[in-house]
Amino acid sequence: MASVILSEELECPVCLTIYTDPVSLKCGHNFCRVCIDRVLDSQEGSAGYFCPECREKYKERPGLQRNIALRNIAERFLSTQPDQEEAGVHCTYCVDSPVPAVMSCLHCDASLCDKHLRIHSKAPEHVLCAPTTSPETRKCSVHKKILEYYCTEDASYVCVTCRLDGEHRGHQVETLQEASEKKKEKLRNDLQTLMAETEKAEKRVQNLEECRRKAQEKADGETERVTALFKDLRRRLEKLERRVLSDITRRVQSYDDIIQQLEIKKEELSRKMRHIEELCHMTDPLTVLQESHTGDLCDTEDGHDKQLHDGGDLDVAGISHTLHTGVADIMSWVTGGISVQPTDILLDVTTAGNWLHISDDKKTASWSPLQNRPETPKRFQDWPQVLSSRSFSSGRHYWEVDVGGSENWVVGMCYPSIDRRKREEALIGLNNKSWCLRRDGNLYAVIHDRKMLQLPDGIPSDRVRIYLDYEAGEISFYALCDPIRHLHTFITTFTEPLHAGIFVEEGYIKISGGESGTVRAPPTGDITGRGL
Repeated sequence: MASVILSEELECPVCLTIYTDPVSLKCGHNFCRVCIDRVLDSQEGSAGYFCPECREKYKERPGLQRNIALRNIAERFLSTQPDQEEAGVHCTYCVDSPVPAVMSCLHCDASLCDKHLRIHSKAPEHVLCAPTTSPETRKCSVHKKILEYYCTEDASYVCVTCRLDGEHRGHQVETLQEASEKKKEKLRNDLQTLMAETEKAEKRVQNLEECRRKAQEKADGETERVTALFKDLRRRLEKLERRVLSDITRRVQSYDDIIQQLEIKKEELSRKMRHIEELCHMTDPLTVLQESHTGDLCDTEDGHDKQLHDGGDLDVAGISHTLHTGVADIMSWVTGGISVQPTDILLDVTTAGNWLHISDDKKTASWSPLQNRPETPKRFQDWPQVLSSRSFSSGRHYWEVDVGGSENWVVGMCYPSIDRRKREEALIGLNNKSWCLRRDGNLYAVIHDRKMLQLPDGIPSDRVRIYLDYEAGEISFYALCDPIRHLHTFITTFTEPLHAGIFVEEGYIKISGGESGTVRAPPTGDITGRGL
């Protein structure tokens, strides 16, 4: 059994016999040198060459590398097999001892060794073939003559007698060589067709793989977006939950406040009662009359009972209204987006550093030589940066900038209390009073309080949108490509009004008008570290 398995491993895929002078292609498959040369010859003039085993393609005829190790294994295996003298075809005329035959004569029904082949008749009727023990398979079963023709009408092999005098007389026949060449030509055409179909299948597989890759990329992006959406949705729901529960707790605690007030009132009434009882037990009428008037002692209704029944009771309707309003706002955020008008931003020249030139329309900031502006508390002393003249202390706003004119810039928002003098504290992003998106050559990052998060894919656009939701404590940055790409969102609680801020070194930045429309609240989690 082991010998059979080894024999199968040592068979050439083309001739299905033990390797003879084995060679290897670059793909690693092995063939007899003669076999692979014949295959490569048949592929000449086609679209290219390919391995008949794995179909790997080659633009040029591949080189053949001798496989010496495989040759040695094949030869050693053959040496362990029965000798040809014992198992092969023997010469018919060597009667003294078996001698391997090298050819068989179909006319003589004999096999010939090399010595007898040299003296054998060279007449045309003596057809020679490879050594065989069953020459009758190559002869006509009726006339016992060699099969020389192929009858195309009956699709059968015939001898000369069948053709001239037998049942195939008058039929269209071809010599076996002609029929063989025609079949080879058909096989070559079939091979070309199969090769073309294989190429089509390979191209289709490649196209499908590319479609699958794109679909996977979209699925990954959509999964990330949905995950981020639900993360933000949970955050908003948790915030609403805390608000409603706090409202419920506060309303219940109002009972405690009223009870405490009534306890104080009760203590005051007890004190007055004790004083009156003392007066009633006095025997000196003058002392009783001289005591100060106690006032209206019977007016104990001071509104607490009404507060208990009206205001102090648990306002289920009010709580339901808060809950429903909050849920409705969240659903509006999820389904409809938030309608926001673009904010008109003008740069405040009085804050501009001396290395900045501000255009007449106050929309463009350009790096320039020293301007020698007067030093004021509002002006940045050491940085080429400027703030907007308008500040924001409520609502939702966005503004857009064209950043294509510079490779070193910062855009963001900051408190008016940002330091204007200290070099290390004044740059937007390097303190806890500002949030920014920054480009420094090929580096893109978002920064707050010196904590930097690099954007690995850069920004695929020369236009950037900055979005502010003051009440939600959110500053978001977008790249205005198609579709719009969310870059990052900072989340915090604002304690001061906010100004837009710009830094530019070499080149210019221009504030663009923007278009009014619907701006959806930014999805969370597009980039980790969103809470910088």
